[in-house]
Amino acid sequence: MLLMIPGPIEVAPTVLEAAAGAPASHVSPAFIEHFGSVLERMRTVWGAGPDAQPMVVAGGGTLAMEIAVTNVTDAGDRVLVVNTGYFGDRIADMFERRGAIVDHVRVEPGKAPTTAQVESALNSRRYKVMAVTHVDTSTGVRTDAEALAKLARAHNVLSIFDGVCATAGERFEMEAWGADVYLTASQKAIGLPPGLALLMMSARAVARRAELTQAPPMTLDLLQWKPIFDAYEQRKGSYFSTPATTLIKALDVGLGEIVNDGMDTVFARHQRVADAMRAAWKSMGLTLLADEGLAANTLSAIRYPEGVGPELTKAIKERGVIVAGGLHPDLKTEYFRVGHMGYSARRPDHLLSTVRAVAEGLVACGHNVDVEAAVKVAAAAL
Repeated sequence: MLLMIPGPIEVAPTVLEAAAGAPASHVSPAFIEHFGSVLERMRTVWGAGPDAQPMVVAGGGTLAMEIAVTNVTDAGDRVLVVNTGYFGDRIADMFERRGAIVDHVRVEPGKAPTTAQVESALNSRRYKVMAVTHVDTSTGVRTDAEALAKLARAHNVLSIFDGVCATAGERFEMEAWGADVYLTASQKAIGLPPGLALLMMSARAVARRAELTQAPPMTLDLLQWKPIFDAYEQRKGSYFSTPATTLIKALDVGLGEIVNDGMDTVFARHQRVADAMRAAWKSMGLTLLADEGLAANTLSAIRYPEGVGPELTKAIKERGVIVAGGLHPDLKTEYFRVGHMGYSARRPDHLLSTVRAVAEGLVACGHNVDVEAAVKVAAAAL
């Protein structure tokens, strides 16, 4: 069975091998080297500068969001959320639980606020923080992260980018664009099993944490973790809370493969794969939830054609491929989602098997599709 949802994703054999075996001590020389290497390689993958602070904490993408929110926000701070779906609502809830005052720039599902709309909002009030979902897993919409990061910096507003479904799949240059926080989780395009919350904080974000009057919970606190990460980068063992030693070893291998490929190559691969999958969907008469030009390269959120519904995902699974149903609460029964990121983006056989399974599933559900033609369209573009 092939797992082609927008995370967790299929994992490379080299990463699985690294994650196998008995866990290491968190202060063993081999683990210290792995952890130090991970923190250094994250700067390359994130496009971050030497003064940025990487963080690796056992948990998931939601935990990474919580770490970001609680380390740069005090009660009473005003926050702007550039909302493109389910995860914009989630981070807004986190800010409100922190005591912040939240405003949204919100559009209907499948669209993204324009830079002009966001700038108008930033001009209307004094904000401390702006939060953006780089790729919203619920809608497949990709925001213009570069323009929004630069806009926030021009307004002296700290920017948080939720890159859970984007990091290592969509271009992001943290230092060059002036972004302050970029977060993700291990089970997406990074290419690991679930279990690690990963984020990078700029020097401005680190300074903001030092200014807070309301400390984050201890296990989320950057200032609690920073001496630990600093020690590991200096290849010294340290302890605050036991790290996920097995996953961090695997992360070193996974990040190493990404870095060795080169970030331009990685981003171009995801663009090529997404173009191929979009061409295949179009050949089947399918349309995306995201407006043209806004569709992510890491996943496709695809509307069910007329006369076909959620039974399609079952038909696809019967053909050996697992895809995801809809997630956005307003239209979750109107579309399904296919992931095409990370290890599977390097595997044409995974991609073509997915196209075939979707096409054959549509036929089984009564939709007229030329299966072989759809596969050929994707193969030609790959």
